[in-house]
Amino acid sequence: MKLHILKWERLWWSISALLIFAGIIAMVISYSTFNSPVRPGIDFIGGTRLQLQLVCAAEETCYKSIDTGKVREILVQQGLNGSIQVLENNILSIRSKNLDVDQRTHLQQVLNKKIGQFNPETIQIDTVGPTVGQELFKSGILALLVAFFGIIIYLTVRFQFDYAFFAIIALFHDVFITVGVFAVLGLITEIEVDSLSLVALLTIIGFSVNDTVVIYDRIRDNIDKKPGISINEIVETSVKQSLARSINTSVTTILPLLTIFLFGGETLKYFSLALIIGFLAGAYSSIFIASTLLAWWRNRTFSSSSVES
Repeated sequence: MKLHILKWERLWWSISALLIFAGIIAMVISYSTFNSPVRPGIDFIGGTRLQLQLVCAAEETCYKSIDTGKVREILVQQGLNGSIQVLENNILSIRSKNLDVDQRTHLQQVLNKKIGQFNPETIQIDTVGPTVGQELFKSGILALLVAFFGIIIYLTVRFQFDYAFFAIIALFHDVFITVGVFAVLGLITEIEVDSLSLVALLTIIGFSVNDTVVIYDRIRDNIDKKPGISINEIVETSVKQSLARSINTSVTTILPLLTIFLFGGETLKYFSLALIIGFLAGAYSSIFIASTLLAWWRNRTFSSSSVES
């Protein structure tokens, strides 16, 4: 059965371009709002995060969820301008500038009086200085750049430079789509990114390049075995031979991540979501982007060489 991957290459490229363009627009809006392409968590910009749960939530006697409008009014009255999220089981999460002990205590007292009684045993307080946040961000970006550079060297040595170049294009595709989705979520649902998000991006890069290497390895083997066949047919055959493995690997990896997203704790929820988005983008780019771009380039290069000779 012919897959005709190359017949619809413009469609695959257009879908990716549309998703990346939408993500870039969201990142630009986010940058103008938060000074960052995504909504940053306190891991990166510093600040204090308070997480409190109503007593009635633990007892399962709450009749309505926390009113974020009232919480916003309280923050304004206290001279604070932070972000507010109401998580599952009536857990209130507030992120603001650094608060000392007196400010936190006063804020909790006002919240207890106007919102409802919060359980003191479930209060979580995280404080990160801005200097530490900037160091975390710089270290994370450096790790991403080192990973990209290492992949280029490895693929150039194992294959050829054009293989490495288009594999990196596919990796940028996966990273941009993942970051773009979180830029949109940050604007719509106030989801913040933290240091785990950088870990997720590194994991996505590793997964995606592994999928791409499998297809490229098959392409190289088929070129050696059938030197007289066109690159288009080689790519079609190679993708077909690798498709079942790529799908099986992606499904078996995403299913446990989906379970973590649906039933896991709040800390790992968005980490698993980032991996799900990135792994789906990685499977797509390995099959429909990296392979078709390589075929397009080889056809273009071969045609130019033929004309010159």
